[in-house]
Amino acid sequence: MRIEELRNSFIEYFRQNSHAQITGAPLIPENDPTVLFTTAGMHPLVPYLMGEKHPSGKRLCNWQKCVRTGDIDEVGDSQHLTFFEMLGNWSLGDYFKEEAVRMSHEFLTSKNWLSLDGEKLFFTVFEGDADCPRDEETAGIWKECGVREDHILFLPKKDNWWGPAGKTGPCGPDTEMFYDTLLPKCSTHCSPGCPCGKYVEIWNDVFMQFNKTPDKKFELLKVKNVDTGMGLERTAAVLNGYSSVYETEKYVPLLRVIEDISGKKYGINTEETRAMRIITDHMRSAFFIIGDELGVKPSNLDQGYIVRRLVRRAMRYSMMIGIEKGLGEMLADLIIETNPVYEELGRKKEFIVEALTEEEQRFRHCLNKGMTEFSRIIPNIQKGGNDKIPGRIAFRLYDTYGFPLEMTEELAREKGFGVDVEGFEKAYKKHQEISRAGSEVRFKGGLADASEQTKKLHTATHLLHEALRKVLGKHVAQKGSNITPERLRFDFSHPKPMTEEEVKKVEKIVNEAIEENFDVVEEMMSVEEAKEKGAVALFTDKYSEKVKVYSIGGFSKEVCGGPHVEKTGELGKFKILKEQSSSSGVRRIKAVLE
Repeated sequence: MRIEELRNSFIEYFRQNSHAQITGAPLIPENDPTVLFTTAGMHPLVPYLMGEKHPSGKRLCNWQKCVRTGDIDEVGDSQHLTFFEMLGNWSLGDYFKEEAVRMSHEFLTSKNWLSLDGEKLFFTVFEGDADCPRDEETAGIWKECGVREDHILFLPKKDNWWGPAGKTGPCGPDTEMFYDTLLPKCSTHCSPGCPCGKYVEIWNDVFMQFNKTPDKKFELLKVKNVDTGMGLERTAAVLNGYSSVYETEKYVPLLRVIEDISGKKYGINTEETRAMRIITDHMRSAFFIIGDELGVKPSNLDQGYIVRRLVRRAMRYSMMIGIEKGLGEMLADLIIETNPVYEELGRKKEFIVEALTEEEQRFRHCLNKGMTEFSRIIPNIQKGGNDKIPGRIAFRLYDTYGFPLEMTEELAREKGFGVDVEGFEKAYKKHQEISRAGSEVRFKGGLADASEQTKKLHTATHLLHEALRKVLGKHVAQKGSNITPERLRFDFSHPKPMTEEEVKKVEKIVNEAIEENFDVVEEMMSVEEAKEKGAVALFTDKYSEKVKVYSIGGFSKEVCGGPHVEKTGELGKFKILKEQSSSSGVRRIKAVLE
């Protein structure tokens, strides 16, 4: 079964089971997330999982493009990807464990659908702890579906628990579905959940039945939700008997081009194969991020920094296998051809290729600087009587100039030196720990929380958006936002810095709207009706048939998912802290409510 067939089968199955198909969200979140990217299908639905009514009803399904970089160092093995797609179905206060598990089992094993061999499927459930009980109910439902008891495993919270989107909120146990690839066990302890590759996780059902309170207690929710996610590429690989996601049709054409240009053969040499996988994954990811509805170019800021890291890492590995050509232009047409459901890639091809080419040229310039630095280092090492380049210096060449360790080792050998690999790895590990600590904050899922302050700041972005349009012109459009309980950050299209007078004028208009104490009114209507009524509606091709429109008095009208306050008078005083550049043609405002 090809990837597009699997996508269609999943949607068709859940449509037959009364689920409304909704469109996926942009990769770069549009509705006040605290994440840099959409990292799971549930992130755009967090407001609805927290109680908001969804315009399309209580049963939903879709596919969602995602980016995760928390385990970027694992990319290159058989399963990990930074860009991937998720298939998902949701129950918003409708069915719960019984129907969710039975539908998952039927879709996986029925001859009418995926027809997977039940003997190769394993299922994990939550083993329970001091906070919440053992999930015997889910295990019992799997048994009723005909699953053998020895194919059901109880695992701890770190394996089978989905935490809240923020520090508090809905959460609960999950059940995960694994496929046995029939590879040999890596040890006597090897079982589903082991990262060796024998057991591939293809789907999970999350049961949001608890609310985590500020004092870290878990209370039963009155309204329980189901949130599921099936990895599209992993499941396609399993269905076709592939040992790797890179054997699916999304990757093979790209790998063939890389083989032709490099003269290397995929699947022969372990390191060269890993390099080829990293190149294809990272370039696809960068292509999708730049080509997103809210796409960004490589930069040193937020999403742009991630794109820069991906492109430069792909280039380092391409150089290792002898490729000197620009990767962006080389792979562009194939990436577009192999992803027909994402029409935006074709529309933005010129923009994407230009951004990638610029970044590749910058990186080559950076490498040239690194070579100059390397030439300067060698005499100093010789004077010191060392026979190795210190690990901290090798890491500096890697981190500052993009030199992979292998390149430094090769250059050092030519000069009669070795490299302190252990010292490099120590410096690299320290760098990873610092990066991971930062990523855990940035990539925490969904809205920061459902607190009143977050609602106030979210509502304030509507006022700010309209005030900017009044002061600067109708060309202003939201390009992204990020809200924490402390402040809001709002990106918008505008070609030049705002003047001090313009900033004060915007601030004044927002505060006047707050003082008017306008009602914030929610209505459900079609996108066409929303447009006819003058609502600001970005990404109209991504909305469902019905949308939520929030009107704030006669001041603003905008399509949005929520959450919001009931009256603007609740907001307090609005103050702009900073107006600055975000990227080319995009400005950024940071503001607070006092």
